[in-house]
Amino acid sequence: MQMAMDGDKPWALISEVGEQGILEQAIDILRQHFQIVNHRDFLKDPGLYGPKIQVLFSWIQRPKATPALLKSLPALKVVASGGAGYDHLDLPNITRLGVRVANTPGVVSDSTADMAMALLLASARNIVEGHQLMMDPKTTVLPQWLGGVEVSGSSLGIVGMGKIGYKIAQRAKGFDMRILYYNRSRRSIEDEQTLGATYCENLADLLGQSDFVVLSVCLTPETTGLISAKELALMKPSGTLVNISRGPVVDQDALVEALQARTIRAAALDVTYPEPLPRDHPLLGLPNVLITPHFGTSTITTIRRMVQKMVDNALAAIKGEKMPDELKC
Repeated sequence: MQMAMDGDKPWALISEVGEQGILEQAIDILRQHFQIVNHRDFLKDPGLYGPKIQVLFSWIQRPKATPALLKSLPALKVVASGGAGYDHLDLPNITRLGVRVANTPGVVSDSTADMAMALLLASARNIVEGHQLMMDPKTTVLPQWLGGVEVSGSSLGIVGMGKIGYKIAQRAKGFDMRILYYNRSRRSIEDEQTLGATYCENLADLLGQSDFVVLSVCLTPETTGLISAKELALMKPSGTLVNISRGPVVDQDALVEALQARTIRAAALDVTYPEPLPRDHPLLGLPNVLITPHFGTSTITTIRRMVQKMVDNALAAIKGEKMPDELKC
């Protein structure tokens, strides 16, 4: 009976199950609705699986929707990607083939905003340094000060006031921070009043006034290299740059120079390019940088919500219905 039920399920391609793919804690959501084949097994016999697969689930940007892979999936109806970013997907090429594309915005906003504040706080109060000091067997005296700076009452500049940026502002309000934001379009007066946020018409104004600058933008040709040496020079010497968007939004060479020269106080990064950085990269040797492994959405609750969103989008595409989160060129 179970086999018959499984036989009625549409086929879907994933990268793999496990640490480098969809986690064991979330794969049950996919298996409820789809017959799953991992990329490794698919490559062993693409002639067998290719004509069956209607869904490609892209998780941590894998499997990559290359022209060669898409060509081998003649029945493909949708690429359902986990996460808000979609710079890894060639939308024009995919949609030209009649394949629909979706991501999972919204469900990632809270955990990503939490991560932004965690990085900001950890950098401001030197949490990692304090932990290392207290774990050091040579430590016998408590330090009075590790160079921390105040968060409450400071100014926060948010670059990109979309869903995640809005959530960051909500959290910052709880710290009585003065909130500035720069965005392609201004939020409503109601939103600004709710958050106590002030719109900056240009990025330079925000950078010069902010104690902390948080990057929360999608990676596009326009945002690639958005923060270069010029922008870093506009920041306060006491300023901290927090990046939870994508690595290429920041010119990393310029960031290294700014941190070495103390043009800015510090940087806290959940994203770099590449990921992970080469083990000899100069950023890794700097005392005023904090780097985490691109895990802004890495809570079981959020991961399961993302996978469910991917399933919802995929099922809608298979049925020819409106997808909740369809991406269009």
